[in-house]
Amino acid sequence: MKQKTDVKQGTLALMVLKTLEVLGPLHGYGIARRIEQISGDLLSVNQGTLYPVLLRLELEGAIDSDWGASENNRRARYYQLTKVGRRELQAQVQEWQQTTAIMARFLDAKAEGL
Repeated sequence: MKQKTDVKQGTLALMVLKTLEVLGPLHGYGIARRIEQISGDLLSVNQGTLYPVLLRLELEGAIDSDWGASENNRRARYYQLTKVGRRELQAQVQEWQQTTAIMARFLDAKAEGL
């Protein structure tokens, strides 16, 4: 059985933006479940962590929200990516790609190669 870990600090906003880019408008619970699903159920998204990130992203203009009916006909707030959010996502993806490339060099470093 796989043990779920919490989402690393500073990564949840990127995961939210990417999830909304790929899947379109979703409510908070749907976003959390999709992040867990995409991670292969290795991550656990705490609702108390997710909603402040959604609020911050909305205040920054990266996402927008509207009320709608969920799959079980309950009232839910649906979030979607904005143009500002698409630009922010692009910038964050580039930053993470650079960071992971640098970390990969350190993890692969051997004494004889220095």
